[in-house]
Amino acid sequence: MSSSAHEVTSPAPPRLEEVSDGIFGYIQPDGTWWINNTGFLAGSRGVVSVDACSTERRTRAYLDAIGTVTARPVRTLVNTHHHGDHTFGNYLFGGATIVAHEGTREGAIAWGRPFDEPFWTKVEWGGVEIEPAFLTYTEGVTVWVDDLRCEVRHVGTAAHTTNDSIVWVPDRRVLFCGDLLFNGGTPFLMQGSIAGAVTVLEEVIAPLGAETIVPGHGPVAGPELIDHVVGYARFVQATAAEGKAAGLSPLELARETDLGPYAELSDHERIVGNLYRAYAELDGAEPGAQIDLVSALNDMVAFNGGRPLTCRA
Repeated sequence: MSSSAHEVTSPAPPRLEEVSDGIFGYIQPDGTWWINNTGFLAGSRGVVSVDACSTERRTRAYLDAIGTVTARPVRTLVNTHHHGDHTFGNYLFGGATIVAHEGTREGAIAWGRPFDEPFWTKVEWGGVEIEPAFLTYTEGVTVWVDDLRCEVRHVGTAAHTTNDSIVWVPDRRVLFCGDLLFNGGTPFLMQGSIAGAVTVLEEVIAPLGAETIVPGHGPVAGPELIDHVVGYARFVQATAAEGKAAGLSPLELARETDLGPYAELSDHERIVGNLYRAYAELDGAEPGAQIDLVSALNDMVAFNGGRPLTCRA
C-alpha cells in the first residue's frame, strides 16, 4: 500500500543487520515519512551510533537493540543531517558526544520541536527534547572504533539538505549515507538541491567504491542504488524543464506527470516538493537556496487528495 493512502497501518518491526564484523544497520520498515535507518559500530570501549530516530519509542527501541549486541555505552553519536527523523532522539543518548556538521546543529535548532498536522498524520512523538550536536566540523572528522577508521565527511554542497554528511568505513567498504540515498522510497530534495544531489552522488559517493550501503531509508543496498537515485534526480530535472516551459505550476505538472519506473516508489507526493526545488534551480537559485517550503508542503497535501501525508512513525 502506498504511503499516500488514507489508512495508517503499522509497519513491520525494525531489524538489526550485521553488514560487516561489528558494524550494524538498524533497518526500520517501511522507510516512509519519519521512519529512518540508523546504525552503529561496536568497539571494545564503546559504540559509535550513526543517527537517532524520530520518536521516543523508536529511539528507545534502537538503544535496546544496541544492548543486545554489546553492554558498552554509546560514546559517540554522529548525525548525518538535521532532519528530525535522524536527530529528535538525540536527547536519549545520555553521555554521548554528539557530532555533526555545523549546519546540522543550526538546522536542528531552527527546526525546533517536532510537529505533524496539518502536513502529516498524527504522530506520538513522546517526550522529545531538542539536543543538537555540541561537537561540530566544517569539512569532516575521523572517528575511531578501536583501530577501525571511520571518516565522517560533509559532502561539499547541498543535496538532500544543505548539511549532509556520510560515515565511510574504508577498510570495510561500508557506507552510511544518510538521506542522500533512499531505497524503495521517493528521494526528497526539496530542502537541498537536485543538481547538487547528482553532483554529490556521481563525484563524491560513487568514487568511494562502497560495497555495502546503509541508506537513510529502506533496505541495505549495494552501489547499484546510486545510479537509481541519480536517474530519479535527472528525471525530475527533465520533467521540470518541460513543465516550466509549458507554464505549469509544480502541482499542475506533478498531476500530469507519468512517474514511469519511479511509480513503484513510496511517497509519490514528494514529486511536488522536488519540482519546487527544480523550478527554483531553473530560475538560477543556488543549491540549497531558500524556497517557499510551506507552499510546497501545502501542494504536497493537495496532491495527496487534500489529506495529511501518511506517517506511521
